[in-house]
Amino acid sequence: MNKILLQNQTNDGIDRRGFLNCMAWAGTGVLFNAVGGVVASSILQPAGAHAADVPVVSGADFSFVQISDSHIGFSKEANKDVLGTLQAAVDKINALPTAPDFILHTGDLTHLSEAEEFDTLEQILKSCKTKQIFYVPGEHDVMEAKGRLYLERFGKNTKGQGWFSFDHKGTHFIGLNNVMLQREGRLGQLGEEQLAWLADDLRAVKDSTPVVLFAHIPLWMVYEQWGWGTSDGERALGLLKRFGSVTVLNGHIHQALQKVEGSITFHTGMSTAFPQPAPGSAPKPGPLKVEPGKLRSVIGITDVTYSVGSHSLAIVNAPLG
Repeated sequence: MNKILLQNQTNDGIDRRGFLNCMAWAGTGVLFNAVGGVVASSILQPAGAHAADVPVVSGADFSFVQISDSHIGFSKEANKDVLGTLQAAVDKINALPTAPDFILHTGDLTHLSEAEEFDTLEQILKSCKTKQIFYVPGEHDVMEAKGRLYLERFGKNTKGQGWFSFDHKGTHFIGLNNVMLQREGRLGQLGEEQLAWLADDLRAVKDSTPVVLFAHIPLWMVYEQWGWGTSDGERALGLLKRFGSVTVLNGHIHQALQKVEGSITFHTGMSTAFPQPAPGSAPKPGPLKVEPGKLRSVIGITDVTYSVGSHSLAIVNAPLG
């Protein structure tokens, strides 16, 4: 298993690497405060705690929520009610003490890229009080006609094959597509056109501007044997090294892992549908069936709060159960 490069211990004496590895299974929420590339963590309330118990960062300028891997259309043993668990995620977002400014969905909206699945996803998300949602595709969203349906419905006003950027209250956000060129079971890929666009997009961004980049497949090499990484991800990350505060969010692996390299913090989000095995712990990746009653403790949402001036991001993994 790849090492998670963090400080050795939390302030409560728990080994940080072991703690984060366990977190991927137990679903316990963790608050991350990233300051100048150094991350400190604290354990949140138990998995059954209400969303209102999630700590709020004092003086935060804005917050947003990451959801991922809703897999609408999936109905196998690992979770026969992905509609119910996505709705539970929406309910948890609606119950947050401070409404997030927007939501990022980091891909695999659907399971088979079918029009009915996209319809159902949109209907569920309409019940979310936060109406502004930004999307990047997962490999399950581009199975039909090179992602035609996804791009028509969720990629409007994007560049190329669905990449884009925007600014929000002093922070620069970048959404990338690293699944369109991916071969089945292989590493993600950005491609020359997208990398050239990214370089051009970042030229006008000051070094002191916080940057949040989000994609479906991890840009860091989580586990190459399972395709959990991006073949040309290092080239994209090289463009980000001059910035003082960079956060990279992704989905795809259906579990919470974190790594810090200099000023870049990498964070993988949990799925709202089903968990997957920890890297290298099974013969291959795929939907993981857990004990009855445990499912909602290993799926969830990520709540991110940013305080302008402190260059810190508080990242909270909130299980559904």
